[in-house]
Amino acid sequence: MLNEKELLLNQGTIGNHIFKNRYIVAPMTRVSSSQNGKPNETVHRYYERFAKGGFSAIISEGIYPDTEHSQGYECQPGLATHEQMEAWKPIVETIHENRSLFIAQLMHAGAQSQGNAYTNETVAPSVFTPPSDKVALYGGQGSFPEARPLSIEEIEQIKKGFVQAARRAQEAGFDGIELHGANGYLLDQFLSEGSNQRGDAYGGSIENRLKLIVDLITEVREAVGATMLLGVRISQMKATDPSYKWEGGEAEAATLFSALGETDIDYIHLSERDAKIPAFGNDSMLMSEVAKRYSTKPIIACGSLENPAEAAKLIAIEQCDFIALGRQALVQPDFPNRFDQGEPLMEVSHVKHILSDNTTPAAAISEEELKMDVIKNEEVTQ
Repeated sequence: MLNEKELLLNQGTIGNHIFKNRYIVAPMTRVSSSQNGKPNETVHRYYERFAKGGFSAIISEGIYPDTEHSQGYECQPGLATHEQMEAWKPIVETIHENRSLFIAQLMHAGAQSQGNAYTNETVAPSVFTPPSDKVALYGGQGSFPEARPLSIEEIEQIKKGFVQAARRAQEAGFDGIELHGANGYLLDQFLSEGSNQRGDAYGGSIENRLKLIVDLITEVREAVGATMLLGVRISQMKATDPSYKWEGGEAEAATLFSALGETDIDYIHLSERDAKIPAFGNDSMLMSEVAKRYSTKPIIACGSLENPAEAAKLIAIEQCDFIALGRQALVQPDFPNRFDQGEPLMEVSHVKHILSDNTTPAAAISEEELKMDVIKNEEVTQ
């Protein structure tokens, strides 16, 4: 039986890309780019720390793909324009210099948009209002407006926006694309019965509600070719409804992951509050177990897996292949190197000192955060 370090620090493969260990930085909204959607020096320094700290790959925060309805937050980065693409290039280069992979997460906010430089209107599969107020952590105040339903023609335009953004990501040098189908944003709004009451090919059965994601997988894959990584993020919980569960439970999940398994994606990334607990009730399987069984794709598990023993167990029993860390990566951006070198691992509760009222909004990157010491990988510093 392999020990924790052997399980978590050995190489892994997704598609034709080799990951130097099993630790990946999870996507986290940091609302710190320029107002024009161009990532700036603060964002550059933020991502650089994770690469220097030994993570095998970094999944970017949600990046908006078009100049219509996709932007979700003020100071969110984009890949909607040539200028935004050019601003990503030096960041990608820095990540690669430190032997890490960089994956661009493309996100359309849909009804959950709370800060769009291009429009005040929000859109969704059907008439829909998110069930809670805007997220204060990301600078939101008050209630969401009612989103209007998208036409078929507008859905086609959204697909084109994703494809064009994927091409820009490829030109910027990113190693992969992740389609954000989780946490209550537009692709997840299509997946969820509560927000999708359409009567056409995009609504009704789980297969129909999955159609937009499947179409995007096909079209993005065709645009970027076979060698670029392509994945999708899936969750039950929403940013505006953390306790949400799929109405069809485990059976619906099996259908969903079976369908994704038939597509040309390279991996599935699961977003949960706690990946170690049953996803559909006390006697049900873990979400990663369902996804692995029915899709047969590599699985990235995310959710309260900062304890190496618990993370290694999931890999050992083949219920996931990689571990994505969010809050723990903020607390210790050099977590893999510290774990490798036997250095103390800080409690994840320290994240409250990073996501605090010292910045406005609280999720914004602070100068104090960027000044944290990072233990570098010895192979890089030699």
